[in-house]
Amino acid sequence: MIEDVTPLILTYNEAPNIGRVLEQLRWAREIVVVDSVSDDATVEIANSFPQVRVFQRKFDDHWAQWSFGLKQTAISTEWVLALDADYVLTLEFVDELSALEPSTKTRGYQARFTYCVDGRRLRSGVYPPVTVLYRKAFAEYLQDGHTHRLILEGEIERMSARILHDDRKPLRRWFESQQRYMALEANKLVAADASGLSKADRIRRLRVIAPLAVLCYCLIVRGGVLDGWPGFYYAFQRMLAELLLSLYLIEHDLNLRGKRAPRSAHKQMQSAALESGEQLPRGEATDIAR
Repeated sequence: MIEDVTPLILTYNEAPNIGRVLEQLRWAREIVVVDSVSDDATVEIANSFPQVRVFQRKFDDHWAQWSFGLKQTAISTEWVLALDADYVLTLEFVDELSALEPSTKTRGYQARFTYCVDGRRLRSGVYPPVTVLYRKAFAEYLQDGHTHRLILEGEIERMSARILHDDRKPLRRWFESQQRYMALEANKLVAADASGLSKADRIRRLRVIAPLAVLCYCLIVRGGVLDGWPGFYYAFQRMLAELLLSLYLIEHDLNLRGKRAPRSAHKQMQSAALESGEQLPRGEATDIAR
């Protein structure tokens, strides 16, 4: 099956990562990279691999970028392996991919991840499973909060081998990304019907619980304390991301209260005017009866 798979990768200033990712994809006859107009060496590194085709498209949102890669880059194979630019395939994953014999009902395969900090594999990672391998004809992308969601009708199986999530970009880049991502995630949580949210997202909407909960979960429940400083680094990253989300949600609450304040102050002015016998301006008296 592996000869009928095209890896599809999105990039933006991924020079610290893209070379390691592409090295593990040398088995592919063709690799499609959709670059969001990087200004580092990402494109130069990608073009150094002979089977890579690079397309550049200015980024607007994730679903549009993935949809462009899926539908407008002339991918000819039946299957697509959709990878972020910090997803590094293990030899075990490539071997399993080579041995796959999907039934006609199978539409995709889900993979689990091992989170890494500077190449060190952690036991405490909370990165969720992702459907990374799918039949191109049945796939569609939608925006979902700060990221995207793959719509794939049909049976989705799970692969045994894991993929490494190994992002080596500087902390400054991570922080800048989280500021944007969590603003979008806050908008999603505010607008969503609580009944349709996952248990984790319902906890996040409580504003104050999630940051401490994720810190304890990563360090204690998942055993991050046993990973040493990389484990603490990862746990503090996750806590900070949740804290940013909580701050955006609280900012939303404060903005709502600020919008109500002028009306409340106006009512107080009307009450004071009535008590003093002062004549109210025409058209404002109707507020008293509200």
